[in-house]
Amino acid sequence: MNSICVYCGSSTGNNSAFVTAAQELGKKLAEAEITMVYGGAALGLMGTIADSCLDGGGSVVGVIPKFLDEIEISHDKLTEIVLTESMHERKTSMADRADAFVAMPGGFGTLEELMEVLTWSQLGLIQKPIGILNVNGYYDPLMTFFDHMLTQGLIKEAHMDLFVINDDVEKLLEDLRSFEATKADHRQKLGLV
Repeated sequence: MNSICVYCGSSTGNNSAFVTAAQELGKKLAEAEITMVYGGAALGLMGTIADSCLDGGGSVVGVIPKFLDEIEISHDKLTEIVLTESMHERKTSMADRADAFVAMPGGFGTLEELMEVLTWSQLGLIQKPIGILNVNGYYDPLMTFFDHMLTQGLIKEAHMDLFVINDDVEKLLEDLRSFEATKADHRQKLGLV
């Protein structure tokens, strides 16, 4: 696992634990020499985790659409900045550059990005580890909704195995390292073979 795409908020939210977790994750990525790929902004949790990774000597790739370049204020100290024409191109570029994904607390954009990679994994388009950093139970309501989807028969039990979730940064990274998905296993879990 040489690179991890991190999805997180362009604001810091109102819980200091979010900032602390972003700082810790950035530091751990730098220590492990894992390149961080993210949305390229200098603001919010996005900027916090990028700064932490860079301060630890890590490599950070930011991917941001041209139209957001000024709104989100692109980080000017990144190892590499990639300007894209659209959000679709941004998300594809981030996914292509990543060996794994981590969703931290964030808003609509973070949730949309997480749902997209989960869907890609469900469809077998990617077979990369997906992690959810559940800082202070931030994602508990989403897990409740996932359970609701399961009980309503709209997702399968196997779909709950497409991601790992943990509230501890180091343990989540360990979970991602040990997560293995193969196309055959995936197709079998979904009842496609």
